[in-house]
Amino acid sequence: MKIFTNIKHGAIPSEIISACEPVVLRALVDDWPLVRAGNTSERHAADYLKRFYNGRQTVVCKLAPEDNGRLFYNENLTSLGYESFKGRIDETLDKILSGIGQPDVPGYYIASNIIDTHLPGLRDENDILVPRMPSPESNAETVSIWIGSATTATCHYDALDNIACCVVGRRRFTLFPPDQVNNLYPGPLDPTPGGQVISLVDFKNPDFKKFPRFKHALSVAQTVELESGDALFIPSMWWHHVEGLKPLNVLINYWWNDAPRYLSSGMNALYMAMLSIRDKPKHERDGWKQLFDYYIFDGPDKANAGLPQEAQGFLSRLDELSARKLRALLINKLNR
Repeated sequence: MKIFTNIKHGAIPSEIISACEPVVLRALVDDWPLVRAGNTSERHAADYLKRFYNGRQTVVCKLAPEDNGRLFYNENLTSLGYESFKGRIDETLDKILSGIGQPDVPGYYIASNIIDTHLPGLRDENDILVPRMPSPESNAETVSIWIGSATTATCHYDALDNIACCVVGRRRFTLFPPDQVNNLYPGPLDPTPGGQVISLVDFKNPDFKKFPRFKHALSVAQTVELESGDALFIPSMWWHHVEGLKPLNVLINYWWNDAPRYLSSGMNALYMAMLSIRDKPKHERDGWKQLFDYYIFDGPDKANAGLPQEAQGFLSRLDELSARKLRALLINKLNR
């Protein structure tokens, strides 16, 4: 894993996020007021955040003490193993602070709140410039905040590129390339703790009899600890396991996707393939795999070779109009 130092938030080299590999950015945001408040004390960090809180409710996760901060399932994986409810950010911060140093206290976790909707003005003093050149068809970055006690976001992937800034506390990231999915034993597609499938392996106490291929995943894992002020670039589709190591941990994420906004989620294609291909005979699945490579995974240009523009139809690169037509075609076919 590459590690960069002495890079400030206004001058992040663009090659860092175009390499499609995780990159550590030491001390990237160590001059943020929120980082300085957290380095003084957890109370100073909480008080600083409360200055910007507008009172809007959010989803709060409450974990039993015996869960040891792990956001996971019940025993038969049919429901989430912790309580979720609508609550306030300031009250949750107070509960986290009151439990510091106390035995057998519940854990608390607030996941991915959009900063501008819950903490307006925070970015005026705490912000970075992401070195991307989005097209007019792409969305701007989404900037969100994660607040929790010593909790663990179980290993998962995201379909967005991400710069994660550790602003309060300390976090340990364990990362795996996308080709390790088979060795990470993904769980149910629904429900999930945060919208994405998670690994079933307990990283703190892995059961290698039940999950033997996890040993191979560990052999290629990349692990890094972020101190307050450090940041980490995580390319989309990389699996990552995130542990909060301090009594209060705050992370700020910058999410983006440079694809045009009119393109659909890859999960829609996955569900559609389950409906259309997965349960058919193997020889047929093998044939579809070849077709997917040709039409999808090799990109749009290969299937266009030799075709005049007027004959390409959906084989040409999609624009907003052709994406709408393709979506309408699919809806039509599914409704027959």
